[in-house]
Amino acid sequence: MREWYKDHLGLNTNEYGAVFEWYQGADNSKKGFSQWSPFNEKTKYFQPSEKDFMINYRVENLEKLVEELKKENVTIVDKIESYEYGKFVHIMDMEGNKIELWEPNDIEYEKLGQSMGSKTTK
Repeated sequence: MREWYKDHLGLNTNEYGAVFEWYQGADNSKKGFSQWSPFNEKTKYFQPSEKDFMINYRVENLEKLVEELKKENVTIVDKIESYEYGKFVHIMDMEGNKIELWEPNDIEYEKLGQSMGSKTTK
């Protein structure tokens, strides 16, 4: 599926999906990334949610945020996991949607996008 979107729509895909870079300001200085990731229709990754999608939010200071969410009785699904490109944890909202919180390391994350070719231009 990722290859199809790369080949046919020119999305800058990597092993996790497609990278959307966004720019702002008169000089188009880079501000960050958005990520789109298709999953196999039989995935269990979104459990315990019964939905077939999950939203990922970029956050600052994930550890502090998780402490605050616990105080607010928000369901924390798992432990914080760290990777070169950032830290992640999953929570549940009040409607049963699983949400991924990501404290990114954009320097390392950008390297993932650069390793893939792209038909898109800046």
